[in-house]
Amino acid sequence: MTTPINFQEKFKKFSDHWSPRVIAEMNDYQFKIVRIKGDFVWHQHDDTDEVFIVIDGKMSIEFDDHTIELKSGEMIVVSKGEKHRPYAELECKVLLVEPRGVVNTGDAGGSLTAPDDIWL
Repeated sequence: MTTPINFQEKFKKFSDHWSPRVIAEMNDYQFKIVRIKGDFVWHQHDDTDEVFIVIDGKMSIEFDDHTIELKSGEMIVVSKGEKHRPYAELECKVLLVEPRGVVNTGDAGGSLTAPDDIWL
């Protein structure tokens, strides 16, 4: 891919929350943008780490014994097998980096499970 990707232009193409969209792929990793707002489900990914990069807004990620707050321009790597719950009081725009095929709700499943591999 030799064409620049503009995050804001990609975010304009969808408005639903907790439904990641793939914008690029490198080897077996996908770069997904997602709008988050409200509470997500407690879950974990047993086979992979997960990267959260805040593009716009602020969010929190709860862990069993602490909470991390992230704002625009910050990122965190959640280790594989680590139970977590992302949430945002106001809408937050996030870039996720994770292997192809990762289910957004991990081991939890449920109504917030988004279709996989939806490209913009």
